[in-house]
Amino acid sequence: MSKRQAYVEKLKTQLDKWNAEIDQMEAKTKEIKAQQKAKYQEQISSLKRRRDELTAKLKEINSAAEGAWEELKTGADDAWEKLKEGIAKARSYFG
Repeated sequence: MSKRQAYVEKLKTQLDKWNAEIDQMEAKTKEIKAQQKAKYQEQISSLKRRRDELTAKLKEINSAAEGAWEELKTGADDAWEKLKEGIAKARSYFG
C-alpha cells in the first residue's frame, strides 16, 4: 500500500466514525426543546460543512498524480484538524 493509499484510508476510516457520530448528534436534536434545538442544529451544520470540506480534499488527493498528492495533504490535514476540533466541541454540547 502506498503512502497516499494509507493516508486516504486513515482519513476515510475516521471520517466514517465521525459521520456516525454526527448522525447520532442529529438524532438527539429531535428529543430536545425548540430553543436549544437551533443551537444544536447550528453546531451540526458546522460539522457537516467541515466534513464536506474534508471529503472534497480526499477526492482531490485520490485523483492527484502520485507525486502531487503530498502538496494537497496540507489542506486535508487542516480540514481534518478543523473537523476533529468541531467534533470535540460538539461532544461537549451533546454529552
